[in-house]
Amino acid sequence: MPGCPATKKAPAFLQDLLDRVQAGDQVVSAERKAAVRNMLRHGSYKPAGRSKPASEYLLAAADGFPLVNGPVDVNNAVSLQWGYPASIFDAALSGWGLLLRRGMPGERYVFNPSGQAIELEDLLCICREVDGAWVPCGNPVKDCVTTETSPATTQVVAVIFAPVEEPPGDLRDAAGRFASLLASHCGATQTGFELSSGPGGSG
Repeated sequence: MPGCPATKKAPAFLQDLLDRVQAGDQVVSAERKAAVRNMLRHGSYKPAGRSKPASEYLLAAADGFPLVNGPVDVNNAVSLQWGYPASIFDAALSGWGLLLRRGMPGERYVFNPSGQAIELEDLLCICREVDGAWVPCGNPVKDCVTTETSPATTQVVAVIFAPVEEPPGDLRDAAGRFASLLASHCGATQTGFELSSGPGGSG
């Protein structure tokens, strides 16, 4: 990609979705919302309130939707349309080899510039390799500031979190749309995706 300048106006593919949500269309079924929450419900982790999936936050924020940059806007549009939370990282910071696991006791990371942190115990986490150890950098609720995109980003890697019982075709459609928008909207010259199962077949 040529870079990630800040978004000043919602692109058409995103504005169309926002218009539907604001008009009262149910773009995501109650069954899918429940399935996504159940995917996150594990051990001590309860997906409610500030700990709810990012996809629910995006639905609730349709009137003041967060515009960031091209890749993040694509990420959020796909999440909004399909109801699956998704994470996107600057590949130069995260690396291409990522691991999906549950957060361990005491793990946490900062998720915004003001220094607020999220506790990760029992939450699904995407981890990057740092000095031979797997360190969390993303999850279906809030991503870490360490690997977020910036205007200098030219390569990204993303993860869509979906319950294992969801129709494979829906996840394939969501991932395909993600890849095509990175090409058409962000100028990516090479895109692709693969489907895989996470811990305990959770996504």
